[in-house]
Amino acid sequence: MEYWLDKIFTFMLTHKLVTTLLLLFVMLGIKRLIVRLVRRRAKKRDEDKRPAVNAIKNVANMLLVVLILVLWSAEVQTLAFSIAAFMVAIVLAMREYIQCFTGFIYVTSARMFRVGDWIQVGEHYGEVIESDWLSLTLLEVHMETYEYSGKTLNVPNNLLITKPVKNLNFLKRYSTHSFTLTRDQSVNVFEFKQTLLNKARDYCEHFHDVALRYNNLIEKRLDVNISGPDPAIRITTNNLGDTETRITIFCPTEQAIDIEQKITEEFMTLWFATRDGNKHGDEA
Repeated sequence: MEYWLDKIFTFMLTHKLVTTLLLLFVMLGIKRLIVRLVRRRAKKRDEDKRPAVNAIKNVANMLLVVLILVLWSAEVQTLAFSIAAFMVAIVLAMREYIQCFTGFIYVTSARMFRVGDWIQVGEHYGEVIESDWLSLTLLEVHMETYEYSGKTLNVPNNLLITKPVKNLNFLKRYSTHSFTLTRDQSVNVFEFKQTLLNKARDYCEHFHDVALRYNNLIEKRLDVNISGPDPAIRITTNNLGDTETRITIFCPTEQAIDIEQKITEEFMTLWFATRDGNKHGDEA
């Protein structure tokens, strides 16, 4: 008896395809026989055996799948290892694309910006003109002059999760523009500081009311205090002993450079006038 059992077991392991077909035939036959008996019994007793029939079919199908998996366990294990190795290779080969897609999902869900916004990604500044699952297209902006450079930047989306991303959209209309004027210490800039400040206020007067409302809007949305809308002047010295005059204005972005040039012109006029006046005073 044991001899024949060993023979049968060896045959099953050696001829797995034939054994699988036999299992299918036997299990399906047993399932149909049991279902037929249950239905015949239910018909005689006038009972609804559909739940029992459904349960029998599910158990039989599950048992058949388990038996086939046990029979083919070695091959299934080898296949699983092959699939795992293949998936690892795919992940390694497409790592950058996966990171880009992850960055796209992150930015989309966080709603960090939209097309038309000014943003900063790492050290890159620009206006968003297109965004897809692979990259972000920016129209480069020089933040020193608030002007478009004419260059287009294609930023991979993986940088959106590895680099700081700043939304600069408020700067698109109004900006806190600061610039520094450096001269030697032959003139005391404090002598004409108030005059220069008055001139700066004059240049900013025509948009003062709008700037005030926009300034309040930014502070309310960001819940922070920002400088403005009135101009400010701060006088310091650098490590060479020269006088540095730092001027800050809150103005429309497109007018920032023009107002800077006007204030610079006023500064130079006052500086040279004060220096020449001091010379004449010394000679007298």
